[in-house]
This record gives sequence, C-alpha cells and structure tokens, in this order.
Amino acid sequence: MKPRTELSMQLYEMMLKRGYPEVFCDQVSKNLNTDWTARRMIGYLSHYKTLPMEEVADEMLAILSDRNRIMQKKNMEETNAKWNEMMWNGFPYASEDE
Repeated sequence: MKPRTELSMQLYEMMLKRGYPEVFCDQVSKNLNTDWTARRMIGYLSHYKTLPMEEVADEMLAILSDRNRIMQKKNMEETNAKWNEMMWNGFPYASEDE
C-alpha cells in the first residue's frame, strides 16, 4: 500500500474523534489512501453523526469498487485509443503487400 495522503490522515483523525477504535480508523485510512477516496469517505461521514462500523466498512468497500471501475474504464479507453491509432495508421511491422 502506498503512504497515506494528508486527506487520508484527516479522515483518520475525524474517525478517531467520532469514537471509532484506533485499529478500525487505521485500516480504513490505509485502504482509502488517496485524496479522491478519502474525500469520498469524509463526505459520506459528514452527513451522519454516528454510524455503525459495519456501515462505514461497507461504504469503504463501495468507494474502492468505484475507484477500481474508474481505473478499469480509463485503461479500456487507453487501449481502445491505441487500437484505433493502429487501425488508422496501420499495424507496425506489417509489410505493404498484406
């Protein structure tokens, strides 16, 4: 896992102040270690005073699932762009009489 961002540390502190166990806060902030994911969780938590740990964990998994879907989409778009470029410009190493 990559190191936690400043927003991820803010999420950790926010959860501690709300009374969640330190180990739980640590795991959530380690998993939501980007600004985008931490911001999503901070936004989610800001709508509620208290939530059961199960709901916070469920939201963490939903955020990670969204992030993975977005990453997959970007990867597929990049692959599609390369394919289109090859179709437009021709395949590398192809002979001209093929």
